[in-house]
Amino acid sequence: MPAATALVIGSIIGTGVFALPSALAPYGPISLVAFAAVTVGALALAMTFGALSKRTSSSGGPYVYAREAFGEFAGFLNAWSYWITAWAGNAAIVVAWVGYVEVFVNTSHQVGGSVLIALVGLWIPAAVNLTGVRNTGAFQVITTVVKFVPLIFMATIGLLFVDPDNFGPFNASGQSTLGAISAAAAIALFSYLGLEAASVVAGRVREPGRNVPRATVYGTLACAVIYILGTLAVFGTVSHGALGSSTAPFTDAANNIFGGTWAGNTVAVAAIVSGIGALNGWTMLCAEMPYAAARDGLFPAAFARTRGTSGVPIFGIVVSTVLASLITVFSYTRFDDVFTKIVLLSVLTAVIPYLFSAAAQLYWVLVRGRDGLTLGRLVRDVTVAALAMAFSYWSIQGSGYQTVYYGLFVLLLGLPVYVWLKRTRHEGEAPDGPAPAASDNSSGSAAPVLPGPRAPETTPARLSGRRTTVVRFRRSTRRDQH
Repeated sequence: MPAATALVIGSIIGTGVFALPSALAPYGPISLVAFAAVTVGALALAMTFGALSKRTSSSGGPYVYAREAFGEFAGFLNAWSYWITAWAGNAAIVVAWVGYVEVFVNTSHQVGGSVLIALVGLWIPAAVNLTGVRNTGAFQVITTVVKFVPLIFMATIGLLFVDPDNFGPFNASGQSTLGAISAAAAIALFSYLGLEAASVVAGRVREPGRNVPRATVYGTLACAVIYILGTLAVFGTVSHGALGSSTAPFTDAANNIFGGTWAGNTVAVAAIVSGIGALNGWTMLCAEMPYAAARDGLFPAAFARTRGTSGVPIFGIVVSTVLASLITVFSYTRFDDVFTKIVLLSVLTAVIPYLFSAAAQLYWVLVRGRDGLTLGRLVRDVTVAALAMAFSYWSIQGSGYQTVYYGLFVLLLGLPVYVWLKRTRHEGEAPDGPAPAASDNSSGSAAPVLPGPRAPETTPARLSGRRTTVVRFRRSTRRDQH
């Protein structure tokens, strides 16, 4: 469980939280109310993913849950949307990461230098992932430990230096109270993206039915406490006017507490390590989701090709990093508020799989598995899933019309891909039915798994670092198993 928990925490805590106070500053302290509301919704989602991971131990997370509950097309939409979230989210993470790197270099924030630093930040984690799951997991544990130091400091010692005069107007946005909370919540949700990380790589986690739910809930709880207290400390130690224009708010807070620059520089180093760790985990998720979908014929077959005994999905890692690089360059040359623009797009494309996952849990509880539940557990599961679904709808509403427009556009770009995949599969079928599915092999020639009885699937080495190959069968979701 430690590696799975580290993946959850490492994916949730990146550089997003280190840049979040500046992104929330235009709304004022009311954004802390939004943060608290988002935390409740995030915990509901974490419990939902924990429950769903007990129903199937396959990798793929939201993709698998949507496909098993609502069919192939829903599964494809979730895989497509989550894949966009993963590489677009990497772009947002690296933009925030650049702000802390530029504490030491490119201090004038020249666009060309910022873009170069961002590209280096994207491709270092990609190189780590290409070396195999064992190195990726070890790297994740180390960076997770390092990133906690400045956050715990601000969430404890930093609170002793809070000055109420720094907070500014409670609602500085000029919007209504509900409108300000909704808009701030859409940004704050970005800091919790990644809570589903353990479920996405469940097939690589030892004893997933026990470890994935625990890693998901415990990891989210730990992040929630540190997030709220740390953000409160930054709001109270950096003036409202300075916070809105800061590119490294935690560094500024540490400098204000101790004076000089040494404390801020220490925080910046930790934030840099944190960002690399988050990018490392998200780069794995960028490849893992399409890998799972490609095995079922619901993503281009190239994403299912792996290398070596560790089963590294090279194509998914490289393509996702290239796309993240492109959107980063585009954003730096087109937008002033680069971080916020990419954050909102990432949140929207993430909320869609979250919404489907909550709906899948409701479907399984109310339709497929309620005969095996006590009344108390039925009420609890329905309440949590309904809360997660309502929270997802609220997050979409708070993203803003422009973000919903762009998000819907990129989501619908997947329709031609789905049609092409269906056509390819149809042409590959024998006259009397689907062709038998081919298993993966280390040379990378993996054929999509077509609908029908599930064949044994070979899962690459788990996050524990063991380089063995494990054969498992997909768990049935028939009513009699609940």
